[in-house]
Amino acid sequence: MKKIGAILTATVLALGVSAIPAQPADAAPAKFANCKMLNQTYKGGVAVNAKVRNKGGKTRFAPTVNAAVYNTHKGLDRDKDGIACER
Repeated sequence: MKKIGAILTATVLALGVSAIPAQPADAAPAKFANCKMLNQTYKGGVAVNAKVRNKGGKTRFAPTVNAAVYNTHKGLDRDKDGIACER
């Protein structure tokens, strides 16, 4: 009876450990080399927060709000309006 309990406990622990995602939620965002590559994933660009507005005029797509991705690609925000690679 103790063997069955030990096997059952080991199985549950093994399944529990394998259910943990490989990448944690706070992992560093992907690094894109330029706006063309970033826009393949984020069609309208990336905004630092939902309150920023585009200074460059009308855009075709709404930007994705993601502060971590924006901060990684802050250099791609040429007009410094809080939206990187807007289209």
